[in-house]
Amino acid sequence: MENSFLSNLDEWIKMQKSLLETIKDMQKNEKDMDRLDLILASRVAFQHMMRTIKAFDQWLQDPMIIKHMPKEMLEDVKNTSWNILQQLLELDIRHTSEARELITKLGKEGKLDPLIWSRSVVEEQQNQNRRVTFTTM
Repeated sequence: MENSFLSNLDEWIKMQKSLLETIKDMQKNEKDMDRLDLILASRVAFQHMMRTIKAFDQWLQDPMIIKHMPKEMLEDVKNTSWNILQQLLELDIRHTSEARELITKLGKEGKLDPLIWSRSVVEEQQNQNRRVTFTTM
Protein backbone atom coordinates (compact mmCIF):
# COMPACT_ATOMS: atom_id res chain seq x y z
CA MET A 1 0.00 0.00 0.00
CA GLU A 2 2.84 2.36 0.84
CA ASN A 3 4.38 2.08 -2.64
CA SER A 4 1.13 2.78 -4.46
CA PHE A 5 0.43 5.72 -2.16
CA LEU A 6 3.88 7.18 -2.82
CA SER A 7 3.46 6.51 -6.54
CA ASN A 8 0.18 8.48 -6.53
CA LEU A 9 1.93 11.35 -4.76
CA ASP A 10 4.71 11.29 -7.34
CA GLU A 11 2.16 11.46 -10.17
CA TRP A 12 0.33 14.37 -8.53
CA ILE A 13 3.58 16.30 -8.05
CA LYS A 14 4.61 15.61 -11.66
CA MET A 15 1.23 16.83 -12.96
CA GLN A 16 1.33 19.98 -10.80
CA LYS A 17 4.89 20.81 -11.89
CA SER A 18 3.93 20.31 -15.54
CA LEU A 19 0.95 22.64 -15.20
CA LEU A 20 3.09 25.22 -13.39
CA GLU A 21 5.58 25.22 -16.27
CA THR A 22 2.74 25.53 -18.81
CA ILE A 23 1.32 28.52 -16.93
CA LYS A 24 4.73 30.19 -16.75
CA ASP A 25 5.17 29.69 -20.51
CA MET A 26 1.71 31.09 -21.21
CA GLN A 27 2.42 34.21 -19.14
CA LYS A 28 5.17 35.12 -21.59
CA ASN A 29 2.51 35.54 -24.33
CA GLU A 30 -0.01 37.27 -22.07
CA LYS A 31 0.11 40.60 -23.95
CA ASP A 32 -1.13 38.89 -27.14
CA MET A 33 -4.29 37.54 -25.50
CA ASP A 34 -7.68 38.73 -26.70
CA ARG A 35 -10.86 38.79 -24.58
CA LEU A 36 -11.71 35.14 -25.28
CA ASP A 37 -8.17 34.02 -24.44
CA LEU A 38 -8.37 35.92 -21.15
CA ILE A 39 -11.70 34.31 -20.28
CA LEU A 40 -10.47 30.82 -21.15
CA ALA A 41 -7.21 31.30 -19.23
CA SER A 42 -9.12 32.52 -16.17
CA ARG A 43 -11.53 29.58 -16.34
CA VAL A 44 -8.66 27.09 -16.62
CA ALA A 45 -7.04 28.72 -13.59
CA PHE A 46 -10.25 28.59 -11.53
CA GLN A 47 -10.98 25.00 -12.55
CA HIS A 48 -7.53 23.87 -11.53
CA MET A 49 -7.63 25.89 -8.30
CA MET A 50 -10.91 24.19 -7.39
CA ARG A 51 -9.42 20.78 -8.16
CA THR A 52 -6.33 21.52 -6.08
CA ILE A 53 -8.35 22.95 -3.20
CA LYS A 54 -10.58 19.86 -3.20
CA ALA A 55 -7.48 17.65 -3.14
CA PHE A 56 -6.02 19.66 -0.25
CA ASP A 57 -9.30 19.35 1.64
CA GLN A 58 -9.27 15.57 1.13
CA TRP A 59 -5.60 15.49 2.11
CA LEU A 60 -6.38 17.22 5.41
CA GLN A 61 -9.10 14.66 6.14
CA ASP A 62 -6.88 11.66 5.53
CA PRO A 63 -5.77 10.13 8.86
CA MET A 64 -2.67 8.62 7.23
CA ILE A 65 -1.52 12.15 6.37
CA ILE A 66 -2.59 14.24 9.32
CA LYS A 67 -1.33 11.72 11.88
CA HIS A 68 2.24 12.31 10.72
CA MET A 69 2.16 15.87 9.42
CA PRO A 70 4.30 18.15 11.60
CA LYS A 71 2.80 21.34 12.98
CA GLU A 72 5.11 23.46 10.78
CA MET A 73 3.62 21.93 7.64
CA LEU A 74 0.10 22.53 8.93
CA GLU A 75 0.98 26.13 9.76
CA ASP A 76 2.35 26.60 6.24
CA VAL A 77 -0.85 25.19 4.70
CA LYS A 78 -3.06 27.33 6.94
CA ASN A 79 -1.07 30.56 6.43
CA THR A 80 -0.76 30.12 2.68
CA SER A 81 -4.41 29.14 2.24
CA TRP A 82 -5.54 32.16 4.26
CA ASN A 83 -3.36 34.45 2.11
CA ILE A 84 -4.89 32.93 -1.03
CA LEU A 85 -8.38 33.31 0.46
CA GLN A 86 -7.72 36.97 1.24
CA GLN A 87 -6.49 37.60 -2.32
CA LEU A 88 -9.50 35.77 -3.75
CA LEU A 89 -11.92 37.79 -1.61
CA GLU A 90 -10.20 41.04 -2.63
CA LEU A 91 -10.45 40.00 -6.30
CA ASP A 92 -14.11 39.09 -5.90
CA ILE A 93 -15.01 42.35 -4.16
CA ARG A 94 -13.05 44.45 -6.68
CA HIS A 95 -14.36 42.62 -9.75
CA THR A 96 -17.97 42.42 -8.59
CA SER A 97 -17.97 46.11 -7.63
CA GLU A 98 -16.48 47.13 -10.98
CA ALA A 99 -18.94 44.89 -12.87
CA ARG A 100 -21.85 46.39 -10.94
CA GLU A 101 -20.71 49.92 -11.77
CA LEU A 102 -20.23 49.04 -15.44
CA ILE A 103 -23.65 47.37 -15.74
CA THR A 104 -25.32 50.33 -14.03
CA LYS A 105 -23.54 52.78 -16.35
CA LEU A 106 -24.37 50.80 -19.49
CA GLY A 107 -27.97 50.40 -18.31
CA LYS A 108 -28.38 54.16 -17.84
CA GLU A 109 -26.91 54.72 -21.30
CA GLY A 110 -29.19 52.09 -22.84
CA LYS A 111 -26.20 50.09 -24.03
CA LEU A 112 -26.95 46.70 -22.44
CA ASP A 113 -27.58 43.92 -24.93
CA PRO A 114 -31.37 43.36 -24.93
CA LEU A 115 -30.89 39.67 -25.74
CA ILE A 116 -29.14 39.24 -22.39
CA TRP A 117 -30.85 41.87 -20.25
CA SER A 118 -34.61 41.55 -20.38
CA ARG A 119 -35.29 44.40 -17.94
CA SER A 120 -33.58 47.70 -17.65
CA VAL A 121 -31.06 47.74 -14.82
CA VAL A 122 -32.17 51.27 -13.99
CA GLU A 123 -35.83 50.14 -13.80
CA GLU A 124 -34.85 47.26 -11.57
CA GLN A 125 -32.91 49.55 -9.22
CA GLN A 126 -35.81 51.96 -9.06
CA ASN A 127 -38.19 49.10 -8.23
CA GLN A 128 -35.91 47.96 -5.43
CA ASN A 129 -35.89 51.45 -3.92
CA ARG A 130 -39.70 51.58 -3.69
CA ARG A 131 -41.34 50.91 -0.36
CA VAL A 132 -42.88 47.47 -0.24
CA THR A 133 -46.45 47.39 1.04
CA PHE A 134 -47.88 44.41 2.82
CA THR A 135 -51.52 43.46 2.90
CA THR A 136 -52.81 42.70 6.34
CA MET A 137 -56.02 40.99 7.27
